[in-house]
Amino acid sequence: QEQLVESGGGLVQAGGSLRLSCAASGLTLSMYAMGWFRQAPGKEREFVAAISWSGGTTDYAHSVKGRFTISRDNAKNMMYLQMNSLKPEDTAVYYCAADRSQYYTSNPSPNGMDYWGKGTLVTVSS
Repeated sequence: QEQLVESGGGLVQAGGSLRLSCAASGLTLSMYAMGWFRQAPGKEREFVAAISWSGGTTDYAHSVKGRFTISRDNAKNMMYLQMNSLKPEDTAVYYCAADRSQYYTSNPSPNGMDYWGKGTLVTVSS
C-alpha cells in the first residue's frame, strides 16, 4: 500500500530551524514529482515547495523562497524540507505529496497531487 509519512515537526522559536522528512513506502519516489504543502488553522492548504523527479528542478512559494530548501534522496526513498529563519506565520501542518503525472508543475495545486501523508505540525513561537 502506498504511504507517505512526514516527521520532524515541532515547536521552535522565531528565527530557528527545522528539517522535515518524508518517507515513502509502496512508492518508488524517483517516479514522482514531489511537493510540500501546508495548512494553517482556518486556512486552505497551500503550496510550499516542489521538486522534480531527479531533484534538478525546485520551486518555492514566494513566502518561503530563500528560507526553505526542498531536496530528495531517491536511493533512500526520502524527501526533505529544510526550514530556516522560521516565522510565526509559518505555523501550520506540513504535508508531503507525490504527483504521478509525467509533467512537472512548478506551482502544483493540492488537487493535482495523487498521494498524501498525514502531516506534521510545525509551531513557531514569537
